[in-house]
Amino acid sequence: MSKLQTAIRGIVLALGALVFLFPFYYMIIGSLQTKPDESIGGAFPNPANITGANFAAINDRINLFSGLLNSGIFTAGVLICTLVFGVLVGYALAVLQWRGRGVTFALVLLVQVVPFQLLIIPLYVLIARNYGLSDSYLGMILPFAINSTAVIIFRQYFLQLPKELFEAARIDGAGEFKLLWRIALPLVRPALVTAALLTFIGPWNEFLWPFLITKQADMQPLAVSLANYISNVAATASNPFGASLAGAVVLAAPVVVLFIVFQRYFVSTDVGSSVKG
Repeated sequence: MSKLQTAIRGIVLALGALVFLFPFYYMIIGSLQTKPDESIGGAFPNPANITGANFAAINDRINLFSGLLNSGIFTAGVLICTLVFGVLVGYALAVLQWRGRGVTFALVLLVQVVPFQLLIIPLYVLIARNYGLSDSYLGMILPFAINSTAVIIFRQYFLQLPKELFEAARIDGAGEFKLLWRIALPLVRPALVTAALLTFIGPWNEFLWPFLITKQADMQPLAVSLANYISNVAATASNPFGASLAGAVVLAAPVVVLFIVFQRYFVSTDVGSSVKG
């Protein structure tokens, strides 16, 4: 590749990165402005117009810590269920031989094309009315406990592992759970992190289901609390634009930090090096 082509590619990638990152930058700048500036110059604000009062203002109305805690518990519960069930089902579909395995995997793929919105009403009736789990963490977590995407990810990773490893361990008398814990899981650590990161975004930003299942303000995740603030309270704030953006910054910060820290796992898909030697 010539130097000119390299330079052009670098310029195009840099422009793409700027376009992608500008909304995040503008969100942070807007959350720190004393008065909203919607002009182009607002992207480069006067230091005299910078303040942290917007974070205090929205925290006085919706309690950011409580919302973050609820979001964390909701997301952690979904992550644990997703990883546990995803690993077990993915292992069964990839390694074990049993009748109906192909049909089961086809059903897993079929679930991918069914919109969650179609299931909301029956799920609400089942969980809120029949089980009485409204305004509870369990009621929020149950519809997301099994993630078909995670099942597919783990299945594909387990399929890459040499079958000889499992056959040798079975000859030595190892059971399937021991095979899974001692052999399979250590070799698919990138899949664990990738599935966790991909799953984290969903429940952390989820609005519709927690909004339906929770009525008490102290049980609502931050995304729901922030939406309620924008709809019902923001108009009475001295700077509703800045306060709303301050809440958005708090909601987005954990996701951005996690992706920065763990981004290398998205490209670490080569498990072959882990089984050589």
